[in-house]
Amino acid sequence: MDWKAAIETNRQALKRVMVTLVAMACITADCRPTLPRHLHRAVLRLLRPAEAAARRLIIVAAHGLVVTPPPARPRKREATPAVPAPRSFGIAAVMPSAGFARLPAGQAAKGRATRTHVLPLFDPVRLPGRARRRFVPAHAAPRICVPGATARHRLPPPPAPDDPLDATRLNLRLRALAAALDDLPKHAHRFARWRARQSRSTAHNGPRRLSPLKPGRPPGYRLRPTHEIHGILADLHHFAREALDPPDTS
Repeated sequence: MDWKAAIETNRQALKRVMVTLVAMACITADCRPTLPRHLHRAVLRLLRPAEAAARRLIIVAAHGLVVTPPPARPRKREATPAVPAPRSFGIAAVMPSAGFARLPAGQAAKGRATRTHVLPLFDPVRLPGRARRRFVPAHAAPRICVPGATARHRLPPPPAPDDPLDATRLNLRLRALAAALDDLPKHAHRFARWRARQSRSTAHNGPRRLSPLKPGRPPGYRLRPTHEIHGILADLHHFAREALDPPDTS
């Protein structure tokens, strides 16, 4: 199989989808930081399979890469630092522990925003046995009142399609996707380094991730495709499975 041709073909296809998403979200300096609800949801419906397809493209691009991980550093047993008193008991720590200096609010927020620019290499997975949290919207909450004792309160109206939603997180995810497509070899080496570390560490403490792909169907997969991205995701999922399977040496 011509892996280079498959990588470049799907990379250009993902770039076309990326241009569509950027045009929908209007990521420019003159655009507002919010989007209407219907447009925000429309971008998310295409962004989720696009991110999953980009992760699989990185896996295919890392096929055959040989990376030597840095030598493992020996673990040193050090004295456990003093843990600050929990705030739940109403006790505040007077002095921060050594090595745990806090950053100003602006620098901390800037550091968190910088980390979100990197496309995750792993599919999000749901922990087994963990029930999904139920959520009741505000406009459907029960109204409890006592006739003659309490006044009847009004519930907020249901969300409208034109309600503005914060697009900060959406813009960061789109920028991370664009950065991964522009510098695919860099992210392929990221994945190759992770696989090298996984193959080197035989003994480990606690659970660890064995595969970057979630079991079953990829995120955003559709049996009946409604957009070009769904076909791209199906093809790249197949290629990623082949790239992850060990070679047959029999």
